[in-house]
Amino acid sequence: MDPIKNPFSPGAGSPPPELAGRAPILEQVRILLGRVFLGKPEKSLMLTGLRGVGKTVLLNEVRRMAQEAGYRTVLIEAHEDKALGPLIAAPLKTVFFELDRLAQAGDRVKRGLRVLRSFLGGLKVKMGELEVGLDIDPETGAADSGDIEIDLPNLFEALGDAAKEKKSAVAILIDEIQYLTQKELGAVIMAMHRMQQRQLPVVLLGAGLPVLPGLAGESKSYAERLFSFPDVGALSEADSNKAISEPASAAGVVISATALAETYRLTKGYPYFIQEWGYQTWNLAETSPIELPVVQSAAETVVRRLDQNFFRVRFDRLTPGEKNFLRAMAELGPGASRSGDIAACLGVKVNSIGPVRAKLIKKGMIYSPAYGDIAFTVPLFDEFMKRAMPGFVSKV
Repeated sequence: MDPIKNPFSPGAGSPPPELAGRAPILEQVRILLGRVFLGKPEKSLMLTGLRGVGKTVLLNEVRRMAQEAGYRTVLIEAHEDKALGPLIAAPLKTVFFELDRLAQAGDRVKRGLRVLRSFLGGLKVKMGELEVGLDIDPETGAADSGDIEIDLPNLFEALGDAAKEKKSAVAILIDEIQYLTQKELGAVIMAMHRMQQRQLPVVLLGAGLPVLPGLAGESKSYAERLFSFPDVGALSEADSNKAISEPASAAGVVISATALAETYRLTKGYPYFIQEWGYQTWNLAETSPIELPVVQSAAETVVRRLDQNFFRVRFDRLTPGEKNFLRAMAELGPGASRSGDIAACLGVKVNSIGPVRAKLIKKGMIYSPAYGDIAFTVPLFDEFMKRAMPGFVSKV
């Protein structure tokens, strides 16, 4: 098997050769983009799911769909230590300039640029750090208060007015959206509320961890009426098989039914792991068809690579106390754990683990699927924790 022709592509946000199992979500996106472009109301989308399920891949596909549908697009990734204003300012400037080049007459774009200049003036950072370079006068009194919950809706409104005047539309895509502060998330929700009230051609497509619907609801109670929250989960066995067999078949290689079944058992249908297993299995195989023993032989290499890369980069961000918390969770099994059971496993009182729990949620390592329950945001992380900390002893 030629490794150069290997069709599989494990990596953060790397597009898979076959985007299997996501047709319902993409159809929802197609309808959203089409309706908003025509001036009809439709809920924006926030994709939610665990790490490694392909949210970023989907967001990139959504961006491509939006561009094909005539949208101008803004794509940013939220960070724990970066404010939303500076992140979004430069891409918005680019969109305003793109709109300005369109043929339709009007001055809404130039007003939008003045509003953006006002927005920049309200940010508590140096203009040079943003590298926006807007050498125009600000629109006094518009988006310049320094309060993002006031300014962002005004900026989006100016953007929507400009797009509408130019008979265009704008799609704003935000990856890792759960890292926005509560105030920033509230500002985004308020801005989209304004878009829907005025039926302006601006849509929001976000992607984040399963905590996102709860965060949005806590920020603004009407968020559920503005957004749909499609769950991006593990693939079914049929879709998992398709994600492996079709790229291989396109390259002239057959993968046996037993090999496909074993890959699904090992990966549990999670797209990132499917790509990793497919990649290593291809490189290990000598000829087609690829049979069950090859998949089994690839397991050692795959697990080592996952431990060194996918899992380790998250593990190394943890304090010793956080590692012990997650190791106790792993001891209790792969599903959701109760806080009381984790405390008992650690041999401490339940109220003492609250601060560690909060920090792990903030770091995006765990989330609460139901009141009192805690689960990993990273699939198969429980198995990794057992390998990483084999000497752990439960106090139960």
